[in-house]
Amino acid sequence: VQLVESGGGLVQPGGSLRLSCAASGIIFSISAMGWYRQAPGKQRELVARIRRGGTTVYAGTVESRFTVSRDNAKDKVYLQMNSLKPEDTAVYYCTAAKPFKDSADYWGQGTQVTVSS
Repeated sequence: VQLVESGGGLVQPGGSLRLSCAASGIIFSISAMGWYRQAPGKQRELVARIRRGGTTVYAGTVESRFTVSRDNAKDKVYLQMNSLKPEDTAVYYCTAAKPFKDSADYWGQGTQVTVSS
């Protein structure tokens, strides 16, 4: 299984970024996909999850600002991040669940997002 994130970088507060994750080695259409993040000195936390049917779950701190989506034809999952805040600074990880599960069984290497003026 390989999950490769892209799209991270440096952005000013209030700006936007779109993260992408390309998946291989899994049956993407039946796998729940997620995004986690880990800030320096903090525990890793769930940001958003999208289940195989398209149902989404968000952390309260990002709901209304972030949107998770998936393209089953391309085996990709996305995280659109708007109105970014300095506290969104973290390494963002893409995850995939084993078929028909709702867990984070496989992890990407992560992509750095830095929100700073």
